[in-house]
Amino acid sequence: MAARTLQEPSARTLQVGSGWRREAADAAAVECLSFTMGESWDRSKVAPADDLWTTRRDGVVRLRVEQTGPGSEPPLTMHQLFRQTVQRYGDRPALATRRDGRWETITYLQYYQDCRAAAKGFLKLGLEPFHGVGIMGFNCMEWFISDIAAIMAGGFAVGIYTTNSPEACQYVADNCEANVLLVENHRQLAKILQVQDQLPHLKAIIQYHDELKEKRPNLYTWKELMQLGSDVQDSLLDEIIASQKANQCCTLIYTSGTTGNSKGVMLSHDNLTWTSKSIGKMLGLDDQEVVVSYLPLSHIAAQIVDIWIPLTFGGMTYFADPDALKGSLVTTLQEARPTSFLGVPRVWEKIQEKMKAAGAKSSLIQRKVAAWAKGIGLHASYSQMNGNNCVPWGYTLANILVFRRVSAALGLDRCTKCITSAAPITKDTLEYFMSLKMPLLEIYGMSECTGPQTVSLPSSFRIMSCGKDLLGCKTRIDKPDEDGNGEICFWGRHIFMGYLNMKEKTEEALDEEGWLHSGDLGKQDQEGFLYITGRIKELIITAGGENIPPIPIEDRVKEEVPIISNAMLIGDKRKFLSMLLTLKCNTDGETGEPQDELTPEAVKLCQQLGSRATRVSDVIGSKDPAVYKAIQEGVERVNRRAVSNAQRVQKWTILSKDFSVLGGELGPTMKLKRPVVSKMYREEIDGFYKE
Repeated sequence: MAARTLQEPSARTLQVGSGWRREAADAAAVECLSFTMGESWDRSKVAPADDLWTTRRDGVVRLRVEQTGPGSEPPLTMHQLFRQTVQRYGDRPALATRRDGRWETITYLQYYQDCRAAAKGFLKLGLEPFHGVGIMGFNCMEWFISDIAAIMAGGFAVGIYTTNSPEACQYVADNCEANVLLVENHRQLAKILQVQDQLPHLKAIIQYHDELKEKRPNLYTWKELMQLGSDVQDSLLDEIIASQKANQCCTLIYTSGTTGNSKGVMLSHDNLTWTSKSIGKMLGLDDQEVVVSYLPLSHIAAQIVDIWIPLTFGGMTYFADPDALKGSLVTTLQEARPTSFLGVPRVWEKIQEKMKAAGAKSSLIQRKVAAWAKGIGLHASYSQMNGNNCVPWGYTLANILVFRRVSAALGLDRCTKCITSAAPITKDTLEYFMSLKMPLLEIYGMSECTGPQTVSLPSSFRIMSCGKDLLGCKTRIDKPDEDGNGEICFWGRHIFMGYLNMKEKTEEALDEEGWLHSGDLGKQDQEGFLYITGRIKELIITAGGENIPPIPIEDRVKEEVPIISNAMLIGDKRKFLSMLLTLKCNTDGETGEPQDELTPEAVKLCQQLGSRATRVSDVIGSKDPAVYKAIQEGVERVNRRAVSNAQRVQKWTILSKDFSVLGGELGPTMKLKRPVVSKMYREEIDGFYKE
């Protein structure tokens, strides 16, 4: 089938369609920007609504505003927030990117002006109200500007994972009825061109980095986009901005699809602006905040931390290089010296592995000093956690010799908030960084609550807990069992509007009272700290009817056998539990594909066990007695801690390749895609249960 030719922009694209609301008539109204605590609301910025949820793209929802406290903050649109920041910090640097070895910055005023220019370009290209602007590429200024410009122009900002297949890109772009798609380079462009004829709403594609390899109708460069709207009147854009309501959708976050088709999570202006302010206040942020942007921006965590929090408080965002996770991230951290740093567990695990590998090459004296200091650091961190500010003897010397040097080497010497989120993290990794006096603060939440629900603070955290309720929000444990475990439910201004065009899925997520059901199992202690104990949809129900959360067992096996990279428990509707295991191996620097070579840490572990294996195939090919014995002994230690015989792992096997995003076993945030793995390794799984 021949590729469909996109419509050329015409004069009609400059007209305000019937979908635009016209309550505010002129640009002067836009300058009546916002309200502060103590002032009355700008009621024109909230549309009347009775319901707490909607699935309509142009729908509105009733905001969950409280009478007092953090939940009573007056609602703001994204533009109101941005203009507030420009008024306060207009000449301050907002974004920094490295070009030709030098950092280039733009101020908040320049940032705002660029967003307006891009928004007018989108209007010129025919962006319609409540239609998507898809963005697919690594973190950069153009990504941020496109996101905000899409909202300014009345559309939806829609991040698309760079790892998506052409079919997955088509699903997202079609679902959000994208009028415009932005791609980083030709590799991403090629995906869109493959499915272009299946995107009836698409009017233009912009490739914002690299030269175009060929000229096509309605394919533009970034420079062309920024010039396209030069003849669009500011008054037109201002009218669109002035018509926007805080309780309307402005951003779609597509779930990673670990349990089925991706869902478009509808987030309102108020979801983004209120949540960013609330978590920032809880963390004690100010205009000195510095972050490094490197995690996928199609995920809500990265958007909140990289885009919205700095924009709320006047902070600064540095962009990492595209190969950040292949080794260059530390260089960026050393130059930016962030005041807070978010890493998914796998990022922290990689840092841990590299530091251990480097430590193994140190002299005997250096290793002994490091071990001594880390013992003191772990003691000091536990004391801090328990509210005891007294540091152990020798702490000052350990700080000078080890802690300061490590944090400086990582570029985290100014970082007061090392954050982990998006997936479970092991106790081993948490204690490792505690021993370096860099406690990792867990934040728990999901796209459907605009990111955070519970937050750990430097002054208030518990190991293996994900913290206390976000200011202005509530947590309820639904139907707790005798141990206090039940489904975790959320309430607050951060709760999403609904899933786009998915009424049944929305009704599954939100109960009649408006509580968001997370699908996660957990419990709260008497101090209000939340602990995640499993996931309802991931619960294994054995043939004997035993309900077993897999993650705690998988984490214990990985802790007991450090050579293991990933573990997946099997046993749903089966007579006993079994487990798929992968070994720690190197990955391709370009693609992220797992290689056959074991990591230096894994090779060292093999040597300690008496094995000469240096490759995964070495271990599997000979069923290496030393490695297999170590794994079996580790599994047996885990089994001895099992609460019942049904929770004992009876069989296991090592897979020839580690799980990865490229392979499809892991989602973009490194979450395990259990249905995918079960299908891929059906033969191995069935082999466990053959008589």
